[in-house]
Amino acid sequence: SQELRRILEQDCANLQMAKEAAEQRTKELKKEEQLHKMLSSLPEKKVIFKGLTVNKEDMNKLMLTPLIRYPLPGGSALITFEEAKVAQRIIEMREHMVELSCGELEELEQCRVRVQAVPMEILLPSALEVRLTPSRRSILLSALPSLDISREALLDKLELFFSKTKNGGSEVESREFLQDSDQVVLTFVQDGVAEPLIEKGHAQVPIGKGEYKVRISPCMNGDISNLQLQPSRCPRTVLLLGIPDVLDEESMRDALEIHFQKGSRGGGEVDALAYVPKGRTGVAVFLEDTD
Repeated sequence: SQELRRILEQDCANLQMAKEAAEQRTKELKKEEQLHKMLSSLPEKKVIFKGLTVNKEDMNKLMLTPLIRYPLPGGSALITFEEAKVAQRIIEMREHMVELSCGELEELEQCRVRVQAVPMEILLPSALEVRLTPSRRSILLSALPSLDISREALLDKLELFFSKTKNGGSEVESREFLQDSDQVVLTFVQDGVAEPLIEKGHAQVPIGKGEYKVRISPCMNGDISNLQLQPSRCPRTVLLLGIPDVLDEESMRDALEIHFQKGSRGGGEVDALAYVPKGRTGVAVFLEDTD
């Protein structure tokens, strides 16, 4: 009797686990179906492939191109060498005495400034997760006709059509072209208007003497749900600190470049140099090194 009870309890536990697994799989299938439905309704766009192929295991990876803006304090300079080993050598030396062209000053010490060289470290993304959700009040209009009218006039025609209830629309809150795109985002004042239009997929919009088939797609909002950063050192760039305000900007920039190009001072060929005088601030923009 106890053995039978134990077997029945085990069977019940197995059935419960199977039920939970089936429910989980059903949820996953519904998500996949919803995603497929959204993807199939996205705007069609003709693409010409001119790039390089990648391995299959790399297909789902997101490629990020760095564009980092870094604030620079006054009395600093960024110097980028052509070779990473020169930058490393300058950093290891730490302090540098830079000779200046000081006009009538005769004492050598008055014609030198002491600057500190430190590594240039910036934060780069190491992991990124983006959560996509369809907007409840916006639609994306694509396949718009190429007509001899201004963009503003075309927006007026689209707003006029989609603001009418007989066309499935409602009062329009805003309309705008996506940046660098021929697609329009139309946002309604009320909820519940966008979804039926998206399900319909298309609309025949009268513009001028013609009527044109416009594609209606969901407007997706992307929110960063997880972002992880890691410090990364610029291999060819050095940050110089403690530069006194004793010369005009151009003269100081020239003096720094002359000094750090000399192999006898540990330097080498300079690729770029930016100087921010005391009392001012600057912003350095870092791009991906393609060398």
